[in-house]
This record gives sequence, C-alpha cells and structure tokens, in this order.
Amino acid sequence: MATRKEKDACDLLDAEHRAVKKMFKEYEELMGSRSRSAAQKKMDLARTICNELSVHAQIEEEIFYPALRAVFKDTDLLAEAEVEHASAKALIAQIEAMDEPGEMFDAKVTVLGEYIDHHVKEERNEIFPKARSARKLDLVGMRDQLMQRREELMGESVEA
Repeated sequence: MATRKEKDACDLLDAEHRAVKKMFKEYEELMGSRSRSAAQKKMDLARTICNELSVHAQIEEEIFYPALRAVFKDTDLLAEAEVEHASAKALIAQIEAMDEPGEMFDAKVTVLGEYIDHHVKEERNEIFPKARSARKLDLVGMRDQLMQRREELMGESVEA
C-alpha cells in the first residue's frame, strides 16, 4: 500500500481541526466549575478558540476553497462549507462581544463546537477526499501557502 510522504493542505487543516476540538473539550470540562479562576480560564479559552477558528476560516476561504472551486465540477459542498463558516463567524462575533461567562456564554460556545464538529466531518469525509483525488491540485504547495497566510494572520491578531 502506498503512503503519502509529505503532509498536504488537508493534513494541515485537519491538524487545526483536532487542536480546536481539544480546546472545546477543555472548555466543556471547565463548565462544571463556578470558581473565579475557571470563569477567567473559560473567557481566555473561548477567545483563543474564536481566534483560531477565525484564522482557520479565513485561510480556507482565501486559499483552499477557491483552489477547489477551480477544479471541482460540483461545488455544492463548498457552498455549504461557506454557509457554515458564515454561521460560525456570527456566533464567534456574539461570543467575542460578551464580557463575562455565564449560561448564554456557555451555550454559545457549546453550539459553536457543535457547528464545528459538523463542518469538520463534512470536510474530512467529503471535501478532503475529493481534493486529494483532484489531479490538478498541488496540495503540498498549498499547505505552504496556508501556513504562511496563517502566520501573517496570527501576527495581526497578536498586534490587535
């Protein structure tokens, strides 16, 4: 059985998916605590999650999806992914506008996690396999583009 040697764009995006999933699990564990330190940890973690997802969505929308759109015959999955991104961004904006954790804050972070789980499954099970089977895509080269753009965006968010 042949193995892929180099990590590609799909591997990079999926690693980001796994990292955010881990953060959502950490958040969920903190939800049971009522301590001040847990409240601060939840706020910090939610902000980190929102920032990571915002950057992830932006690199997908700027680089990954347009490249796929150029080679896919059927782009319904990409349109769905973009709608899912818009829903997630709306929820991220609501979370970022909140000053303190509470029942609604927890609910919004939980629902965001559910949106992301659904989105990740579709990418992992449908979009990534189609991308890897598209002969005209240089997914290894695209990985480098995605990483470079991610670094630029993370630098901007640190400065903000």
